[in-house]
Amino acid sequence: MTADDAPMASDDAALDGDDSLERDSLHGATPERVRRAIRDSDPLPGGTGFGGYVDLADGTPALVRDVLGRVPVFVEAAAADPTTDEAWAFDRRALAEPRPVPAGTVLTAANERRVWTLPDSRADAAAAAQTDVDEAIRGSIAAGGVGADSDSGDDVAVAFSGGVDSAIVAAGAPDAPCYVAGFEGCHDVAAARTAAAAMDRELHEVRIDHDDLRAAVPAVAAATGRTNPMDLAIAVPLYCTARAAAADGHDRLLLGQGADELFGGYSKVVEPADDRRVEAETVRGARDETLRTLPAQIERDVGAIRAAGIEPVTPLLADRVVAAALRLPGSLLATPDERKIALRRAAEGMVPESVRTAEKKAVQYGTYVSRELDRLARQAGFKRRMDDHVERYVESVLLESGSLEPSADER
Repeated sequence: MTADDAPMASDDAALDGDDSLERDSLHGATPERVRRAIRDSDPLPGGTGFGGYVDLADGTPALVRDVLGRVPVFVEAAAADPTTDEAWAFDRRALAEPRPVPAGTVLTAANERRVWTLPDSRADAAAAAQTDVDEAIRGSIAAGGVGADSDSGDDVAVAFSGGVDSAIVAAGAPDAPCYVAGFEGCHDVAAARTAAAAMDRELHEVRIDHDDLRAAVPAVAAATGRTNPMDLAIAVPLYCTARAAAADGHDRLLLGQGADELFGGYSKVVEPADDRRVEAETVRGARDETLRTLPAQIERDVGAIRAAGIEPVTPLLADRVVAAALRLPGSLLATPDERKIALRRAAEGMVPESVRTAEKKAVQYGTYVSRELDRLARQAGFKRRMDDHVERYVESVLLESGSLEPSADER
C-alpha cells in the first residue's frame, strides 16, 4: 500500500468503515481514496483512475467512475437500482442492455451526479511546465509498469508500435517483452521491429490475416458494443496484441494510451482555427477538446483488451501526468513542424533518438486493418459504390456469427 492509498487519519472517521466487502468491487483505488476524492471534489487524487462500487461516507451504495473514465463501469439501462449486484458490471457483456456510467459521476439509486471535472487548463511558463511533465512521466512509468503491486515483471508485456508513446512506456519495464500486431508488410510491424532493435528489446510480431480479422470482428463488437468500421479497425489490433500476450502467460499489458489526447498528437490541434474538425481556435483549446473524447475511447479499448484475457495498464494516463500536461503552453503541444513536443522532450535519454522523433500512423492504418476490412467487404460483394459498404459487410459478419439480431425486414 502506498502513502496515497493509506487510510485517512482518525479526524476523518466519517469516511472510514469496513471495506472488506468492497475491494473486489472497486478497481484502481481504495474506498478511502474515492470517498476522499468525493469529499474534496478532487478529480486527480492520485493513481491511474478508478471505477466500481463503493459505500459513500453516509453508507449509501454508489457506483463511481473517475474523471477520465479510465475504469469503465456499466449498468442495466432500465435498472431501478443500478447499485445492486445484478444491475452493474465492469464487462458490458454481463448485462442485457448496458449503458456506461458517465466519466466523473457518482451514481446511486436516487440520482446521478457529476462530481469530478478536469481542472481548468492553464499554461505555466514553458520551462517549469516541461520539468513537471518530465518528472511526472518518469515517476509514472517507474510505478506503473512493474510497480509495488507486483513482485516481479514476469506478468507484464508491452503493446509496442514503434512510436514514442509505446517506447516511453516500454522504457519503464525494461525486461518486459514487446508485442505488435498487423498484416504482412504493414507500417506498424516494420516500425516496431526497427524501434525494438534500437532499444535492444524482445519483440513478438503477431501476424493478422483475413481469417483472424473475420474471427476478431464479432468478439470485439461484443466486448466493446461498437460495430462501426472505424472503432473495429482500432480495437481489433489491440485485441490481437492482447490475446497473444495473454496466451504467453502475461497478466498485464502496458499501453501508451492517452498520449495523443494529452500532448497534442492529432493533426487537428496544430492549426485549429482553420480545421473544421474542432470548435476551438487555439492549440490548447483543441487539445482540451480532444481530451474530452477519451472516456468513450477507453471504453472501446479496455473492452477489447480485457476480452482477450489480460488487464490494460496506462502509465501515461496517471493523474500526475494528466495534471502536468494540462499546464503545458501551446508551444509545447504542437506546431506545424512537430507534435507532442513536451512528450518527445521528456523522452530524451529514455529512448533512442531515432525512436523519440519517429512519426507513426494511426493504428487502424498502420496495421492495415482498415484497408483489409475494405478488401474483405469488396470480396464479399459490398462494393465501394454502395453506401457504407464496409459497415454493411461488418453487419453481415455479425449476423452470420449470431452476434447481431436480424431486423424485421430480414427475418
